[in-house]
Amino acid sequence: MRPDGRKLNAMARILIIDDDADMRVLLGQALQTAGHEVVLAADGREGVEQQRIKPAELVITDIYMPNQAGLETIIQLRKESPAVRVIAMCGESTALPMLSAAQRLGAIQVLQRPFVGEEMLTAVERALGT
Repeated sequence: MRPDGRKLNAMARILIIDDDADMRVLLGQALQTAGHEVVLAADGREGVEQQRIKPAELVITDIYMPNQAGLETIIQLRKESPAVRVIAMCGESTALPMLSAAQRLGAIQVLQRPFVGEEMLTAVERALGT
């Protein structure tokens, strides 16, 4: 269910990759409330492994993370799971060039933090084609 009371059309499996635990949990709760199955990962390596175990239809990834950053993660996800849809997000002051790079690498939506929950839900709907 969206904050405006509308229900999302389709439930999807969504993988959230972010080293910020609070952001992971917040996004996860919002997407679960909207009816999606959510899997959480703390960095790109863990996210790619989760995608190998049980693929998600949509991956939401941060750009700046330890161990394996978002751009490298997007490259690996697109190589191993070409059909997966990717949303990239970033909150750093250098976000715009990195988000542009994410799009060139295959992210179909990008978001710069801070954003409101409605922006994420709209991006998810667009990414899933609902």
